[in-house]
Parts: sequence; C-alpha cells; structure tokens
Amino acid sequence: MTPGLVPTPTGSVWLAPVPDSREFWIELADLPEARARELAPQVAGIVGAILNTERETAGVVEELTGVYKEIDLLYAISEILGHTVQLEEAAPTIVHEVADVVGARRASIMVCDEESGLLRTVAAQGFSAEGLAPVGTDDPDSVAARVFREKRIIVFDPSDPLSQNPGSRDPRNYKGQAFLSIPITYGPGGRCVGVINLTDRLLGDSFTPSDAKLVSAVANQIGAAIENVRLVQRDLRRQRLQRELELAHDLQLKLLPAPSALQGDAKVFAICRPVDSVGGDFYTFTRLGNGRVGIMLGDVSSHGFSAALVMALVMSAAGIHAGAGSTPDEVLVSMLESIGDELASTEMYLSVFYGVLDPARRRLVYASAGHPHAFRVAGTGEPERLPTTAPPLGLADPASIRRHEVPWVPGSDLLCLYTDGLVDQRGGEGFSEERLLEELAQRRAASPEAIVKAVFQEADKSTPHPADDRTLLVLRI
Repeated sequence: MTPGLVPTPTGSVWLAPVPDSREFWIELADLPEARARELAPQVAGIVGAILNTERETAGVVEELTGVYKEIDLLYAISEILGHTVQLEEAAPTIVHEVADVVGARRASIMVCDEESGLLRTVAAQGFSAEGLAPVGTDDPDSVAARVFREKRIIVFDPSDPLSQNPGSRDPRNYKGQAFLSIPITYGPGGRCVGVINLTDRLLGDSFTPSDAKLVSAVANQIGAAIENVRLVQRDLRRQRLQRELELAHDLQLKLLPAPSALQGDAKVFAICRPVDSVGGDFYTFTRLGNGRVGIMLGDVSSHGFSAALVMALVMSAAGIHAGAGSTPDEVLVSMLESIGDELASTEMYLSVFYGVLDPARRRLVYASAGHPHAFRVAGTGEPERLPTTAPPLGLADPASIRRHEVPWVPGSDLLCLYTDGLVDQRGGEGFSEERLLEELAQRRAASPEAIVKAVFQEADKSTPHPADDRTLLVLRI
C-alpha cells in the first residue's frame, strides 16, 4: 500500500504508516489534503511511540515474569532442601521444577558415590531412573563424567554451526540434540559432588546462557545440601562412635574387679587409665582360701581396640587358670597355652606379673613374664624390685617360665605393681620410676587407696598428656 490520499466510498482519506511497524497505519479523514499531509507524520510518530512503549512494557513484563520464575524456583528449591537431610527425597521434586522452568523434556540429577567412584542417577524427569547403570567418573565417553572431572559446564547448541557435539558415541534416543550438563559443586574451589543434565528443550532445540546461569545457581544449592547431608552423616557417625567408645570404656573397666573383692583378706586399690577409650592394661585378684590371695597385673604390647580385645581374652584365661589354685608359673604356662595363638596372629605380646601372697607362710610366690614394674615396699628401707622370671608371653616358650619366692611381712609390706605407661619419660621429662618409688616410700604407712591416688595426682602433674595406658595397683595383706 502506498501512503497518501486514498479515495473511499465515503470520501478521500489520508493513510500513513506508523514508524517501526509494518502492521499499523493511521487514517486521517475530513481534513484538507494539505492539512492531512502536515499532520500525518506527527500523528504517526505519536502512535509509533505509544506502540513502542507498549512493546517495551510487554518485554519488561515478560522479562520480569522470567526473573520471577527463576527466583521462585530458587526459593522453592531452598524450601525443599531446607526440610530434608536426604537428597533422594528432594531430588525428584527439584528435577521436575528445574525442567519445568527451563523447558526441558528430560532432566536428571547424578550424585557421586565417593567410595565407588560412580555417578548414580538419584532422580529423573521424562524417563525412568530405575535400572540405570551408574557411570564411572573416569568414563571417557560420558558427558556427565567429563563435566564431573573437569568441573565445568558442557553445552551443545545444534543451531550454532561452530558448535561441536561433545556427546557420547553411544546412540542417543533424545527428541532433540541440544543438551546442558552442569557440575554440582560445593564451596570455593568447587569440590564436585554430582551433575545436572538437561536435554530435549521444548521451545527451540537450544539452551540459553540464562538457562545455564539459572541451573548453575540450582546446582550450587544442591551442592550445599549434599555437603550438609555429608556433614550431618559424619556427625551422626562420630556421635555413634563416641557412644560406642564410651560403652566399650565402661564395659572394659567393669571387667576389672572391685577392691571389695578381697575385703577381709587384704586391702587393695588400683587405678587403670587407658590412653584411648579402651586399652591393653589390666589387673585382677582372686581369693585362694586360707587367707591366700592371687594378684595379677599385665600390659598388652599396644593400646586401643586391638589391645583391648586381647586384654579381654587374657582376663578370661586368667580367671579360669588363676582360680584353679596352681602355682604362679603353672598359671602363666596355662595362660600362654590358651592365648598363644591369638598373640601370634596379632603379633602382640604380654608382660604379666602373677603372685600369690600367703600370710600364714609369710611368703610371696610369683612369676613375672617380662614385667619388671613390680616392687616389694617393706616397712623400712628402699623398695625392692621383684626380678622377672621369664620373657613376655608371646615371646616365651612354656619351659622358660619360672617362679620365684620372697619373704613377706603381713600388715607391713606393700606389693606395688604398675605398667610402663605410668613412668613413660619422653625427652627426659615426665613422671619417672625414681619419682614413683619416692612417693611410695614416703607414703608406705598410708592406705593403698591413699597411696594410689596420691601417686596418680603427681603423675598427672608431670605428664598431663600420657602416650600409653597407665595402671597402678598397691596391696597390703
């Protein structure tokens, strides 16, 4: 159509196009030609400006609508993740929401199993995730695996002639060719924990930079959620382990006899403090009749759970063999026969002292398998070390185990047994054996309980952070 004066059945009118628009024209009627020619450009300009404003407004509204959808998506996902610590519960809803806003027919979330190094699909939209084989993070043909390894977005736009398809060489059953794969990372530097995959876009077979930016923001939220789940699970495991360690500590200490077990026959007190929750030190005592008592103290050559398990076996064997009334050397031989295989398989050994005090005969008969930390503290004079009579159990053969006998003054002499952790000096510092013997000699007239507590108080001052289990037992008969 040509702008200008156009005849019509009702008279001539002036027609003129609206600037920047092929769809709109203005019509001026009932005006002289000269006046119409003069006014046409002005009216067309005004109408064009109004149309441009409407178009801009519509564009702003559309843009704001898109931004609102994006904000609403991020808020919705934040709400979803905030109400669960299990990503598997939230993932299906997240995938659906992301696919809906971005306009993808197919979408999935894959999370890395750190132990196996496999990417597992935890949720999918547009296809079933059931039965999908996990993808190795080192798979050279998988786009998701490459996104995970390189921690970068990989996008393919088939409408771009310069874009190369980095997809898998396996046949693709997608309706479209475009795809968008984004790493799920957490924290500065981006520890990658999974991948979001999108394909088959509904509105044109390409994903925009805006789509990538939005999905990246979602991926950051998911990454934070996965990390929170990991921290929560780690904290729960730590709490469970702590409870188990506390239970093991309590149970192990309950294996040790109470001082009241010898009430009437002897006065005894002991403290056993493992450096970890459980340890390899132990002691036990037994009534043998006619006022005789048996006392055993030992140290497994380690600490922690492995030593605690061996210690439990040793105490069980000690309870069986010491109660039989055999001589100390026979008891240690029987114990070696009972636990020798366990000591060999664990490559541990056991230093142990077992003595029988007989007040009627005024004698201490003992066997010491590699345990030099045993002393007789008489009413006067220096403490007397009780020499070992055999190598430690686990290093000794039964024929090498001997017994020894020393005189004993009931009511006066003290038997002092301890483990080497109590006098463990590193770099020349700490609580020494010399200090221990001085404390014993100064307090020899006190009760066994007072002596043990005082010695431990001094040891704690000198060695506030011991490196090994510590046990001290003092007995008077």
